[in-house]
Amino acid sequence: MLTRNCLLLLWFFFSKGSLSPVRPPGPMLSMGRLGKDHSRSLSSPVSNGVSGFQRVKRGWVWNQFFVLEEYMGSEPQYVGKLHTDLDKGESAVKYTLSGDGAGSIFTIDATTGDIHALRSLDREVKPYYTLRAQAVDINTDRPLEPESEFVIKVQDINDNEPKFLEGPYTASVPEMSPVGTYVMQVTATDADDPTYGNSARVVYSILHGQPYFSVDPKTGIIRTALPNMDREVKEQYQVLIQAKDMGGQLGGLAGTTTVNITLSDVNDNPPRFSKSFFHLRVPESSAVGSAVGRIKAHDLDIGKNAEVEYNIVPGDGGNIFDIITNEHNQEGIIILKRPLDYETKKAYTFKVDASNTHLDSRFQNFGAFKDTATVKMNVLDVDEPPLFSKHSYEMDVFEDSPVGDIIGAVTAQDLDASNSPVRYSIDWKSDLDSYFDIDPVKGTISTNELLDRESITQHNITIVATKLSNPVLTSRVAVIVHVLDVNEFPPELAVLSESFVCENTKVGQVIQTFSAKDQDLPQAGHMFSFKPSEKDVNNKNFTIRDFGNNTAGIVTLRSSFQQRSQEIYFLPVVIQDSGYPVQSSTGILTIRVCGCETDGSLLTCSAEARFLPVGLSTGALVAILLCIIILLVIVVLYMGLRRQKKKETLMTSKEDIRDNVIHYDDEGGGEEDTHAFDMGTLRNPKNRDLFRRDVKPEPKTGKNQPPVSQDSADISEFINQRLKENDVDNSAPPYDSLATYAYEGEGSVAESLSSIESLVVDADEDYDCLHEWGPRFKTLAGIFGEQSTTQSDTKTKTTENEQ
Repeated sequence: MLTRNCLLLLWFFFSKGSLSPVRPPGPMLSMGRLGKDHSRSLSSPVSNGVSGFQRVKRGWVWNQFFVLEEYMGSEPQYVGKLHTDLDKGESAVKYTLSGDGAGSIFTIDATTGDIHALRSLDREVKPYYTLRAQAVDINTDRPLEPESEFVIKVQDINDNEPKFLEGPYTASVPEMSPVGTYVMQVTATDADDPTYGNSARVVYSILHGQPYFSVDPKTGIIRTALPNMDREVKEQYQVLIQAKDMGGQLGGLAGTTTVNITLSDVNDNPPRFSKSFFHLRVPESSAVGSAVGRIKAHDLDIGKNAEVEYNIVPGDGGNIFDIITNEHNQEGIIILKRPLDYETKKAYTFKVDASNTHLDSRFQNFGAFKDTATVKMNVLDVDEPPLFSKHSYEMDVFEDSPVGDIIGAVTAQDLDASNSPVRYSIDWKSDLDSYFDIDPVKGTISTNELLDRESITQHNITIVATKLSNPVLTSRVAVIVHVLDVNEFPPELAVLSESFVCENTKVGQVIQTFSAKDQDLPQAGHMFSFKPSEKDVNNKNFTIRDFGNNTAGIVTLRSSFQQRSQEIYFLPVVIQDSGYPVQSSTGILTIRVCGCETDGSLLTCSAEARFLPVGLSTGALVAILLCIIILLVIVVLYMGLRRQKKKETLMTSKEDIRDNVIHYDDEGGGEEDTHAFDMGTLRNPKNRDLFRRDVKPEPKTGKNQPPVSQDSADISEFINQRLKENDVDNSAPPYDSLATYAYEGEGSVAESLSSIESLVVDADEDYDCLHEWGPRFKTLAGIFGEQSTTQSDTKTKTTENEQ
């Protein structure tokens, strides 16, 4: 490697630009392409005894420096040399270097200007470096010329192999594809410089996967190389692709990748039955719509190309069986379309075709894409329940039929080879009231109770047929029994309403139309006839006219009626039905004579109404009269209550006032108050005949006590005597009432007894005794104790202020 790098360096020096000889008066020289001279002005000092500057012409030759990447030598790699014409070899010029990697990657000899690379470089990391060089005076560091910029380019070598950045790859191609069918394209990337040499020139080849596939050496496109590759033979292929640089020459670097190629399916295989004849067995008791067998045709294809459609070839079993495809496993499921009967037919033979749903026209020349198999279906005998001759039965019975009358019969038969006897019964849930009975052997149904069509018009019962040899096997059938009507009820008037006839009516006028009703319900419908009663043949007022459509009318026989002479007429009518036996009844029609307008509209139907004021009906007058009576009753009750309240006094009230407490918050004025109370009344004991104003005066039956002397100064004795008198006085207030006889006030000798001024407390009062009265007075003692303390503090402060 070292030898190779040296050779390249020598080739570079001698072919692209060796060190140029010094050109006076050019100031600086470097490696580069010859023929590019840039004349620049440069002022440089000239030592001629006088300080000053002189314009000199500089010849400049400039190009890129090159350095080999991945240099493995033991010494720093020589890059190039910088030199200026001002450098006379006296070591008076110093060369400096700055920019990318200056000092760390690249170094310069300050005296000679030689540039070296200190370490190995990688072009793929950084392809070039931009640096700046300058020559300065070694003593003063004064620039001898302006700073110049140059580039050191890393020279590429083939040190990177091609890489497949997206590998491994996955691809698919349809099976049976022709040669050259495109599969996919792979691409390898080489990090080397594509502009220099063949380091990045890649060539593709197949290392593994031939002869099935091929690859284009330049583009990397993979194509099929063999025709008619069958997926059913081999589905997966693994191809190893190589990419080699240096144009595939010896010594080039290579990279590989794997391509997994799958052959996708096409419909190139028809379905095939595993055998041509299928034997199946099905019980005769199988339900219609159930699956009775399965067959399958196998298809080597997959997905939708393996979907199979089955069809029964028209023939023996086409009307009895059908076949559908199971979408999950592509099986053919045989479905029963009609019931089977072993006694009728014991076997069926038919053919089934299996074909693909999705066909590919490219493979039609391979033959028919379907297969045919024969299916033989054997019917198995099953012990079945009895079979009724009908799906349901309907019977009719008259409602007056006697108990035990036979109304019909049902029939069931065992169709199996054993032909077992059958027994009949009625499901008790369908005939809870036991209206019917059935013969267990013959199956005849008879009445067990009297039937009434007006109660139940139709009975729905269920008959059970049981196989005698196997009682578990039963059959059921519905029997509808219609109860027919018997003409047992006579007809009657449909609406019992009053009719009216005007006083000024005409002869032959129909004043009312009426109809009839009947509880019976004959099958042919009702037909009623109407006629006058035979007892009313001599009626010269009204008659009956039958209209023939189940209605009739009342017809007048004379032209004038007087409401005052006769207000109401009764007309009997005979109603007859058309049933058997014929039923009839007599109804009474009520006809009222009314006053009418000239156009026939009703005016009034009451004789008293003629004498009433015009504009008010009888009902309105009755309502007014009732209101007046109610008002009078209210007035009488009110007056009676007022009189009763005047008679009652305070003491005769029904309310119990003994528990009433009368409280007054004001204080009497004492002896000085001559307006509120007359003290002379208390001073004069002889005045004993005064009456109380709160009770009714009554005569006193008790014995009066001798009065206290007027001159007596002991008022308490006077009060005690009055108390005794009140205790024995029946007219005194109740014992719960409070009467105050003493007097008090500010002018009284005893002073005021009121608690209004109780807040003014003597300061010397001692409330410590409240603490000795027990826990019940604890709160009270605390309140008065705080007041005492406050008053003491106030007095103490007052004393201190006075002092």
